[in-house]
Amino acid sequence: RCSTCGNYIYKGTKFNATKESVKGEDYLGIQVFRFHFRCPQCASNLAMKTDPKNSDYVCDLGATRNFEPWKEEERQQEEHREKREREDEDAMKRLENRTLDNKREMDLLTALDDMRSLNARHERAGPEAALAAVRQQQQQQQQQQQQ
Repeated sequence: RCSTCGNYIYKGTKFNATKESVKGEDYLGIQVFRFHFRCPQCASNLAMKTDPKNSDYVCDLGATRNFEPWKEEERQQEEHREKREREDEDAMKRLENRTLDNKREMDLLTALDDMRSLNARHERAGPEAALAAVRQQQQQQQQQQQQ
């Protein structure tokens, strides 16, 4: 998205751009490039830089990247996996993780049992049961009045 005019520039849009290699930046021997081009609406200068690590690009000048929830989710999953791998190397952390997992599982089972009992109670308290309870109260009131 252009920072000047707010125009959205979609991925895959073709531009006449100048390419320059970024000095001193590479990823596993893959060179990083910067592309300079102009916004199609307001003609302000924009620059994008390649990101070979993530097979993507980074907005460098005059533009901002839209929030992409799937990338955030992937990043969080990767961080969680790396954290687990680091913790698996330490025996105490592994034990703590196992106890936390067991506690979480027990909490889930307790919540599931609560939901099952609540559903069973709702099934017993259907319309027929409500009508039967009302009739029973009416009969009790009539018996009390007769006495």
